[in-house]
Amino acid sequence: MKSLVLAEKPSVARDIARVLNCHKNLPGAIEGSQYVVTWALGHLVTLADPEEYDQKFKEWNLSYLPMLPKKWNLVVIKQTSKQYRNVKTQLFRKDISDIIIATDAGREGELVARWILDKSGCHKPLRRLWISSVTDKAIREGFSHLKDGSQYNALYYAAKSRAEADWLVGINATRALTCKYNAQLSCGRVQTPTLAIIAHREKEIRSFKPQEYYELTCTANSVKWSWQHEKNGSTRSFQKEFITDLRDRLNGQSLTITDIQRSRKKTQAPGLYDLTELQRDANRRFGFSAKETLNIMQRLYENHKVLTYPRTDSRYIGTDIVPTIKERLKACNTGPYKAFIPQLLRSPIKTSKAFVDDKKVSDHHAIIPTEEYVQLDHMSNEERKIYDLVVRRFISVLYPAFEYEQTTMRASAAGQNFAARGKIILSPGWKTIYDADYDVYTDEDGYDDMGDAGSGFRGHNADQPLPDLTQGSKLPISTVTINTGKTKPPARFTEAALLSAMENPVKYMESRDIHQKKALSETGGLGTVATRADIIEKLFHSFLIEKKGNELLITSKGKQLLELVPEDLKKPELTAKWELQLSDIANGNRKEHAFIQDIQHYTEALIEEIRSADGTFRHDNLTNTKCPRCGKRMLAVNGKNARLLVCQDRECGYRETIARSSNARCPNCHKKMELIKKGSEETFVCACGYKEKLSAFKARREKEGAGVSKKDVQKYLKKQKEETINTAFADALSGIKLQ
Repeated sequence: MKSLVLAEKPSVARDIARVLNCHKNLPGAIEGSQYVVTWALGHLVTLADPEEYDQKFKEWNLSYLPMLPKKWNLVVIKQTSKQYRNVKTQLFRKDISDIIIATDAGREGELVARWILDKSGCHKPLRRLWISSVTDKAIREGFSHLKDGSQYNALYYAAKSRAEADWLVGINATRALTCKYNAQLSCGRVQTPTLAIIAHREKEIRSFKPQEYYELTCTANSVKWSWQHEKNGSTRSFQKEFITDLRDRLNGQSLTITDIQRSRKKTQAPGLYDLTELQRDANRRFGFSAKETLNIMQRLYENHKVLTYPRTDSRYIGTDIVPTIKERLKACNTGPYKAFIPQLLRSPIKTSKAFVDDKKVSDHHAIIPTEEYVQLDHMSNEERKIYDLVVRRFISVLYPAFEYEQTTMRASAAGQNFAARGKIILSPGWKTIYDADYDVYTDEDGYDDMGDAGSGFRGHNADQPLPDLTQGSKLPISTVTINTGKTKPPARFTEAALLSAMENPVKYMESRDIHQKKALSETGGLGTVATRADIIEKLFHSFLIEKKGNELLITSKGKQLLELVPEDLKKPELTAKWELQLSDIANGNRKEHAFIQDIQHYTEALIEEIRSADGTFRHDNLTNTKCPRCGKRMLAVNGKNARLLVCQDRECGYRETIARSSNARCPNCHKKMELIKKGSEETFVCACGYKEKLSAFKARREKEGAGVSKKDVQKYLKKQKEETINTAFADALSGIKLQ
């Protein structure tokens, strides 16, 4: 008898099959002497659409709502039905005695496998493979410690409950809003609060009134001193007369040093990455969207096998990983990392609670390198960038702290306080891993200047070199300068900032309930590390938000939706409540039936609220272009990377791309151009006014040598490495002896 291994993706299945010595190819499976390995393609099975329960639900009619299935139906996804049939064939083979679930180790991974088993009606014994990386070593260790499948039943019930609850609320509320206002309006318990957060920021920006402020600095003994408010220590004043009067009074005066403080400080390296933190950093540094970063991480995890499981919400590793650290360092000891790793390998690895804590590891530990030897030249440019972020972060936590001596001097003149600050680096520690201009970001609006934020001093030249002075010294003032500026509104969200807000949306809660805030923090905010990227993409796809540069803006459609959607659906508190209950289900402390019953009652109340509302929706982006399918006027919308025309009729669904952003650079101003389509002709257009037809652009690029493929470039570079550098001329010179 054999065991059937069910993986989530073909690439993982092939790795498992190789380790288990399975080499015989079958339709959608690989067979060996003891195991048969098959795979899903993500979800093969999903919850049925409303019309599967009753044909009348094909019509979007408000009077048919709410739709509350008494028994949930599962359907095979059409696009992957062939692979489902292949999996089912293997499940019911007479020589298959049990099933080993090897899908991703998490709530959604459990759901992928269990729904396939439920739909097929397979009831064979279950075992579970639970691993965080897909290296050969991890797979072998995982198979030597298989768990009983029943241990993960509660996790499956939590995943199933989440899917059913989102179906009930999302589909019913979306249909109700669409039917009520005759517009394509979608909502959900995660995407709508996320949209509300963006709207809240926009409201703050629009209501912001800038104020002019003044800062005064003076130079004494080659040191720049900043004026400080006596009570709050601020270096800004909103009183022009006070600052100009102070400038006049300082002429010819001396500063008297009142206090000198010297202190040694240490800054530890930033913590290891979880997925959200990695997505934030990749967006700030490289402009990658959350979805792009996740996709790149998947390739590094599945194909290259050089990084561990990406969908993790933990920034710690367990004590079981510590003995493998040196092996992981050896695997990535190549290229630029050779400058930092050898010294770690020469001595025992030092760990701390800052990144090793069994209690803070969830289903998966932080994202770190695997023991698989890395080949950087096999990676794309984007993959290299993400890999570099993870490896440097991993190396940095193993390095000692950044140490420096901070000197703060305070002085007085004309009855006012002044301060100057300087810093002497004693030991660069972990900062040697990074470039000098590297910043460790701490929140969506600002950053921690490599460990110095929070010191209470924000003056100019905060880290200037300071001479050796003593308390009581008098320093003649040589120059006095006034700097002016205006207060700025909070910045618009970027994807990095929005991910931070979704992860910690407590400050956007209206409720002052401490328990609710705690619940929201403990349950990981809006969505999960695995779903946040998809939520942001959905907001773009529904034309509720748009992108301007790197900033996210709410559209007119998004604003109107928030006015029409029930108040409860706009609040992060709803997700906090759900996730807390789902966590209880996963831990076996709550029954899933009671949870779904509560959601059904909530859905009924939601639909009644929408039905009785008296709001209106107005398309303010109608064009005179008629839809080629139904003849109705089309809507002009901005997608994430394109401008489109979309039919206003939801049932028609026709859409047409009229312009899309490109990576092509304008030959005049070197900015990225937009590719506009008109009929069969496409033309590049730049904001500076430059225009060029696509055909002409291609011809020009070919002349410039841009027609060479990446493959050709790689071949050329490889050839250059292999060729000897000893030319005939060099050989001739080598025989000459210079005295």
